[in-house]
Amino acid sequence: MSPKNEKRLTNAERTALAREQAKKIRDTQQKKEKTRNWIIRGSVLLVAVAIVVIIAIVVLQTSKSNEPVAATGAVPANANSYGGVTVGKDGAIVAPVTKETTVDMASLPPAPTAQPTAVSGLDKLGLAAAPADKPAQVVVYLDFMCPACKNFETAYGPTLDGLRNSGKITVEYRPLNFLDRFSSGTNYSSRSAAAAACVVDKSPDKYKAFVDSLYKEQPAENSKGLDNATLVKLASEAGAADINSCVNDKTFRPYIAFGGALAVARGIAATPTVFVQGQQWMPEKDKDFNAFLTTALAAK
Repeated sequence: MSPKNEKRLTNAERTALAREQAKKIRDTQQKKEKTRNWIIRGSVLLVAVAIVVIIAIVVLQTSKSNEPVAATGAVPANANSYGGVTVGKDGAIVAPVTKETTVDMASLPPAPTAQPTAVSGLDKLGLAAAPADKPAQVVVYLDFMCPACKNFETAYGPTLDGLRNSGKITVEYRPLNFLDRFSSGTNYSSRSAAAAACVVDKSPDKYKAFVDSLYKEQPAENSKGLDNATLVKLASEAGAADINSCVNDKTFRPYIAFGGALAVARGIAATPTVFVQGQQWMPEKDKDFNAFLTTALAAK
């Protein structure tokens, strides 16, 4: 049909057609708007669900970290019942003289009723001068969240390592749980110390490397600290066997709790607390630990 023969629309018809086209456009826009709104609502819902899941995981992990610790537990292989691990030449672990297999909170002496002014019962903590034909005994009470402990290790660790590797001393590490209250409810001091116990139990030759990594990666006080997965990862990177189940099952948490309570009962009130040949280093008196160490070794 030629344009001349096409039927011309009336004004009313053109108006109706325009309205119909406008309605189609509006309907299309409304459908797009509905789809967009559903997408936004769905995204918001997914984010909300994800947040709830994350909160639930954090609460669950925190609750698990704060579950009561058993009153009795096993002593790690290669460790002593005082909470210590003795490292000798080239990082080799020195077996304890007397080997206890379990600890029991019921066997602890009573905690002091007032702030102790000195450590008592050194023999009850296994602190004594080594015989003349044996390496001198150095014992370090520490907390893996304690900045002063890291500073001590940074300042004096190389000297201790040198003397240890030359066979002149042994260095015994006794990790404590003093700063649990400063780890935002995750008990990081206990968890990290227990992880170190897992390492010495399974891979004693990797213990010192793991201790070094805990200092290197030390979290700030009043933070949650490193999570269990990170502790397991650090142990693996140090060359240790898998400690995942040992850490998550809290295998050595009673052992760490016992060592901390024993230290408190005998007057250990701060970290680091260091003994050389049964003599306590008092920083306020002997400011230079190297000088104190030299004097103690010369007396031996």
